[in-house]
Amino acid sequence: MAAAAAVGARVVANLRRLDGPPRIPGIDLARGLAVIGMLAAHLYELPEVVWTDPTTWGGIAGGRSSILFATLAGVSISIVTAGPGAPRRPGRWLAWRALVLWVLGIILILTGVPVFVILPAYAILFAAAIPFVGVRRGVLWIWAGAIALVVPWVLPPIESAAFWDSAPGEAVFLLTGWAYPAPLWLAFLLAGMAIGRLDLTRPAVLWALTGAGLVLALGAETLAAVVPVGGTGYLAQVWRATAHSGGILEVWGSGGFVVAVMALCILVCRTVLRALLLPLRTLGAMPLTAYSAQILVWAAWAFLALGTTSDLFGFRALHPFWPMTLGIVAACFVWALLLGRGPLERLVDTVSRPRADRLAR
Repeated sequence: MAAAAAVGARVVANLRRLDGPPRIPGIDLARGLAVIGMLAAHLYELPEVVWTDPTTWGGIAGGRSSILFATLAGVSISIVTAGPGAPRRPGRWLAWRALVLWVLGIILILTGVPVFVILPAYAILFAAAIPFVGVRRGVLWIWAGAIALVVPWVLPPIESAAFWDSAPGEAVFLLTGWAYPAPLWLAFLLAGMAIGRLDLTRPAVLWALTGAGLVLALGAETLAAVVPVGGTGYLAQVWRATAHSGGILEVWGSGGFVVAVMALCILVCRTVLRALLLPLRTLGAMPLTAYSAQILVWAAWAFLALGTTSDLFGFRALHPFWPMTLGIVAACFVWALLLGRGPLERLVDTVSRPRADRLAR
């Protein structure tokens, strides 16, 4: 009886942690959706979205899930670096966090699983965020907008350089996570940091974010349809709206879309649906653990079934999406209720926060 009571008390405490401040349940829900979207992008051949064809709408996960992931990282940075529980030296905290994420990313790359691991890019973005921690919200918006306007014009000549076809270029591509180029993706992180400075408890703020995000998304899709730029020339590369293209219409359209999704998730979690969505929220409460688990499970499953971890189409032919997704959601749900924070989240915080605080003394 005593043991059962102790387990029950632990579950209640962990549920309160998931529901109480400074945690925002809707942010966890949005992270959970981002993780599932990235699983879908890895494990399915997603179609390009054609809004008039509902059969292609599953392609929404392509590109937008990782952008949502990056934007939410910015929100988290602002939430964690504010208030009485903030690290004494947020810059040092971010630097240590970036280092640990980069090492974890390299470990996942070494599994040979044929996906572009986002963690090295994530680490670079955390390091790049250091000068912006003390910047005012309005200035963050200006920086995010300027990067989103300028970098798509600079990216095509960089990415067409012969360097990327060399062995050093391939190494740099993997070690920096250039599939998610940090000079461009900093726009999403800074936008998230600006959003994290807003009062996300106010419905009016959330509806304003939803409206603004949808206007941006609709405007970009409309421009892509009304002013198409075909071919593969420079202007076509700059103008593109397709997933992972780095085109200006993708940046603004997908960026607006994920802002709307994030705000709607927070609004939904202000209703009774918050309890029903708890499994997805627990997934989003440990996104680093969930993301890493899918790579490690993939590597083990593929090696046992195929004798190699690098056969993408062979692994997809095993129809792994639902078993992996349901298994990871269930594991995160049980872990969150019984043990609290995810193991990798706990590891990263254990490494980064004490060092940042100790160096501040």
